[in-house]
Amino acid sequence: MNVDIHALSGAYAVDAVDEFERAQFERHLADCATCRAEVDSLREAASLIGETSAQQPPDSLRASVLAGIQTVRPLPPVVVVATERGRATRRRFPALVAAAVALIAIGGAGATAIDLARDDSSKREVVALSATDRVLQADDATRVTKRLPEGGTATVVRSQSLKQAVILTEDMPAAPRLHTYELWLQRGDEMIPAGQIAGGTNTVLLQGDASAADGVGITVEDAGEPATEPSDDVVDVIGFEQA
Repeated sequence: MNVDIHALSGAYAVDAVDEFERAQFERHLADCATCRAEVDSLREAASLIGETSAQQPPDSLRASVLAGIQTVRPLPPVVVVATERGRATRRRFPALVAAAVALIAIGGAGATAIDLARDDSSKREVVALSATDRVLQADDATRVTKRLPEGGTATVVRSQSLKQAVILTEDMPAAPRLHTYELWLQRGDEMIPAGQIAGGTNTVLLQGDASAADGVGITVEDAGEPATEPSDDVVDVIGFEQA
């Protein structure tokens, strides 16, 4: 009796064999009561899938799963078997196929158990927001939008709790050749460098503490090193009091 033919029982039960393997295994089934019983058992388990529903596992399940992780055996290696046609097929042992069907059959409860067995770090994983997004989504964010004299709009969003501000421009004309737009935080008569922004549609997180600022200024400066003092070529000043 060919030992490898028994390995087809699990794959045959879930219709995961090709035509050649199916014909070969069905000839074997006629003479092997053990394989017939195994196939019937696996098909019965698979038939329960549609009748199952997700259930809330008990609180003790997570602790028991995590406690047992160290003793769980890894999956056995894939076995490469040469067939009569000279092809190489890859399959697990039938016990693994039976286990897979059983896990599917228990539905939501099984999925919950697997999920609980994941590393705690992945369970705590949270999508990290950028500093810009945190300002834009802050509960105390205030927003001021102003149409720029040369065209386009600029919107300033500030969060007092985060002490930061963001500027968003839309359809802003490009800076003159060999020049750039400088951003400033205005505090009374003082203008504090807060970064640079290109024309067009852009979003920039302003540098510095914006909590005590009166507004945001935009000037045209020579390209190159950031300016330390604003020029007289002022594009606009957007006051926070307009919010």
